This record gives sequence, C-alpha cells and structure tokens, in this order.
Amino acid sequence: MSKTKKIKLGIAGCGRAGMIHAKNFAFRIREAEITALIDPSSENIAAAVKELELEDAKVFSNYETALKEADFDAVVISSPTVFHRDICIASALAGKHILCEKPLSMNLKECEDIAAAVNNAKVKFQIGFMRRFDCGFIAAKERIDAGEIGNVVMVRSLTYGPSKPQAWMCDIAKSNGPLAEVNSHDIDTVRWFTSSEFTEIYAIGGNYRTSSVRAEFPDFYDNVSLAAKFANGCQGIINGAQGVGYGYDSRCEILGTEGIIFVGALDGAAVVTCNKKGMTKPIVPSWRDLFLDAYFAEDRDFIDCILEDRQPKVTVHDGMMAVAVVNAGNQSIKTGIPVKLGE
Repeated sequence: MSKTKKIKLGIAGCGRAGMIHAKNFAFRIREAEITALIDPSSENIAAAVKELELEDAKVFSNYETALKEADFDAVVISSPTVFHRDICIASALAGKHILCEKPLSMNLKECEDIAAAVNNAKVKFQIGFMRRFDCGFIAAKERIDAGEIGNVVMVRSLTYGPSKPQAWMCDIAKSNGPLAEVNSHDIDTVRWFTSSEFTEIYAIGGNYRTSSVRAEFPDFYDNVSLAAKFANGCQGIINGAQGVGYGYDSRCEILGTEGIIFVGALDGAAVVTCNKKGMTKPIVPSWRDLFLDAYFAEDRDFIDCILEDRQPKVTVHDGMMAVAVVNAGNQSIKTGIPVKLGE
C-alpha cells in the first residue's frame, strides 16, 4: 500500500478560528500535517502546542521567519484582518498555497494586491467562507437552482453574536467593524443565493451594547442593518449584531416568486422539553459549535484542491466582493446616504 501523501501546513494565527482549522488538520485529515505554528502571542503558541499535541512543530512569533526557516506547503491565515495582505503576499511569493480566513483584507486595493500575487505565483487560494460547505446552505442552494421557489426575489441573512467585541475590533480602522467581522459570511451568502453582484446599498449602524468604548471609538457600531439592490434585480437584507448575549444566531431566508426557503435556526438541537414551566429548546452558544462540520468540510476540500490540482470553490474574487460591500456599507453608515458599488 502506498504511503499517504501529506500536505505540510503552517498555522498563522493560533486564536479561536485558527485553532478550529488546526484541530481538523491535526486530528481529522490524515493527508495534512502541521509543521509550523505562527503567532506573536507566546501564550497562544503554548496552548496550541499542548492542545494539538505538536511538541515537534516549529514555532515562530512572525511569518517572515517562518517562511524562511520552516518546511510547509500551505498556510492557514487566521490573524487580524489588517495583517492579511502582507501575509498572503509573502506566502504566495514563497510558493505556499493559502487558506485565508475572512475578511480577505481591509480594502479593494489590498485585495487586488493579494489577487495579483496569487495569480502570478499560481498557488491555490481559498477564502474562509465556510457556510458554502455547510449541509443546510448547500441544500438551499441546490433547491434554488432546481427552481423549487421559482425565481429568487429577495435574500435576508442575519448573524447575531453572543459575545462583546474584542478590543481591536472596536477600532473601525483596524477591523472594518461588524460588517466585516460578523457579516462577511452573510454578504457572501446573499451573493451566492442571488447569483448576482451588489449594485447599491444603504446601511445604518449604532452602538447599543458597547457603551464602554463610545468615547474612544465614537464611530464603532455593534448593530447594523443593510439593504441592497443586485444587478439581476434581486433584493437583499443583512442584519448583524455583537454582544446579544442569548446565543449565536445565524439564519437566512430566500424568498422566490413561488415559495420561500429557510436556512438555520437558533435551536441548538432537535430536542424540545415540555413541562409545567413551559417549553424549552437548547440555544446554539457559539459559531464554533454551529459550523464545526462546515469548517471540517472546508478544510478537507482545501487539502483536496492541492492534492487534485484544482481550484477552490471560493476564491480571491469572492473575498474581494465581500470587502467591497463592507467598505461601501461603512461609507453609507458614515454619510447616511446610499452607496453605489463601483463608484
């Protein structure tokens, strides 16, 4: 029996999202092998080494040294968004295949720089829109394409997160705000289900739950609503929130000329308890619980793309289009007027 070929991986960013990917590659995908861990936080590195059982992996505080000294074929980038451009470009120049968490970058110029580097290096690039690998979302797309609800008229997608934003997220200049950190997945979902591009958006935002940062970051918003027009005439509505407390809430509805499709629910399981106190259902506590299978399918497909020499299902272009909407949405929030994409 021939020996299984392994793709060697570097994990750039060992925080929450990075560790979800790392666990899949370390324990669930036999064709993958983590050979390098990269994070400026020594605490993150130490925790990752222990949790992933990777005492032999090389550890680095910066990606520049890792790219020079470590042996890996591909990199998983889960660092804060402001660092994505530089890590992506350096990785592409070094010939590494790339799985980059969303958002792709801070603005379209940075996205274009990444796209050029990836195309010139001819490496595989996959953006981390894991909902495209979720069974429920895939089934919804298949039903749309099969014409079960006629022509799509409107897609409404929402994501409400339970936890307060991390400190760096409150600086819009560094995070691009909740539209980027929370709603990038919704933006891609609406693009995917409408099979079209955003042409005009209007967004409003406000800070309702994070009063402690109002003085330092007066433009930060923890609640956002966005309405959109699409090139093919479809309509879109996106809602986002941070710090809701009650659980992780991700839902989508696709309204057509002949019906409607619902995807997602707040329920944590199909178990309902009824007693004298009433009816109860478990609530999904975190995105890390809801989309675990989708993350695995995403990571599995990334490795398969490299082994089979095929292009990923979600690309630099998909990441770029989401960033364009985020930037336009933030502009609309700031100016109070609709923004046309491409202008």
